[in-house]
Amino acid sequence: MSVFAKASTSRSRTIGAGIALLATSALVLSGCATAAPEEAAGPATDYTLKLGTALPQTGNLAFLGPPEEAGVAYATSLVNAETATTGLTLDITYGDSGNTDNKAYVTEIPRLLNAGVSGIIGAASSGVSLQFIDQVVGAGVILFSPANTSDAFTTYDDNGLYFRTAPSDTLQGAVLGNLIAEDGNQTLGMIVLNDSYGTGLAKYVTEAFEAAGGKVVAQPTYNTGDTVFDSQISEVLAADPDAIALITFDEINTMLPGLFGKFPSDKLYFVDGNLKNFGDAFAAGSLTGAKGTLPGLSIDSIKDFTTKLDAFVASEGTAPLEDYSYAAESYDAVILLALASLAAGGSTDGKTIAAKLQEVSGGSGNGTKCSTFADCAAIIVGGGVADYDGISGPITFDGVGDPTEASIGIYQFGEDNNYTAYKG
Repeated sequence: MSVFAKASTSRSRTIGAGIALLATSALVLSGCATAAPEEAAGPATDYTLKLGTALPQTGNLAFLGPPEEAGVAYATSLVNAETATTGLTLDITYGDSGNTDNKAYVTEIPRLLNAGVSGIIGAASSGVSLQFIDQVVGAGVILFSPANTSDAFTTYDDNGLYFRTAPSDTLQGAVLGNLIAEDGNQTLGMIVLNDSYGTGLAKYVTEAFEAAGGKVVAQPTYNTGDTVFDSQISEVLAADPDAIALITFDEINTMLPGLFGKFPSDKLYFVDGNLKNFGDAFAAGSLTGAKGTLPGLSIDSIKDFTTKLDAFVASEGTAPLEDYSYAAESYDAVILLALASLAAGGSTDGKTIAAKLQEVSGGSGNGTKCSTFADCAAIIVGGGVADYDGISGPITFDGVGDPTEASIGIYQFGEDNNYTAYKG
């Protein structure tokens, strides 16, 4: 079963806090205005599309870097396998977004722009993307995040050059808040990262939880770069909540030991910024029963993709992936950019490519459904309009670059401190 909630495609979209939690995923659908079909481009002469990545190789989201970069590399290999048919070759320059503490982006973004990229895939952190979005779109370059979830981007003045394959936290917050309430908790404490992602997600969790009859009793915050969290943990525990939601990034590793033995693990709730397989980082059973949410289809439902991704990673001689968070969204970002470039007649101009992204995602144009780069490219090369349905979901961009169809998976930790899809 799934939960359905409708959201408007206007620049300001909200999702009601009273979404009922019925199963392990939530699907939000919204209608899109249908534009008249446009004449699509045929095959272009051989050309190279340069893209960059600003994904977290360092910082408090570094655990997301490997799956995201693997998704980019795998998609690139499939695009380049079709060069003889499409004329398109992708050239990727990899870069580190870092975080707002180490500020790796200060030197990395200029390096990518100087390399002549048409688009940059990243950052993972909403707060980090907000540090350089103006610099990127001001240069006429697309900024395409596989993981930004802050609602700030929906109304951001981005010159039509910002896109994302992850849904806004209006949805994740509603799902998590209702999950906590449905689990029978009446009071909630939260520890929250003080940036656009953390405070925004906390807002929507609070709205959903309190609309369901609960009460948030403590909500201390911390800043990126902080390494000691004793005061935040003490404040939350002193409020004696029924449940604790940890809206953090990788600082979770330092926080959790301060909660073990003081708070039941099955009353802890994680979010996409910290949901990962902890394994033997903690004693067996430390996280048994804890739950968390992650935008995207269930890992179980994309097993074919993750199996192929693992094989690709092995063939490249890189370390096996420990998590798959946002790998599918990163893969889809590359495929969509490549398709939009083809649909624009083989253009490498950022603004021209951006103008075709909504069309190739199915948000406009009455395109033919397709689910692989090869199939979609064949449609475009043949003079048709492609509507790509991705690994992460149908995507279907609205007019401001937000996906209008998205899923939120719910997961639960086992005795091994790793997570699997929550069975309900």
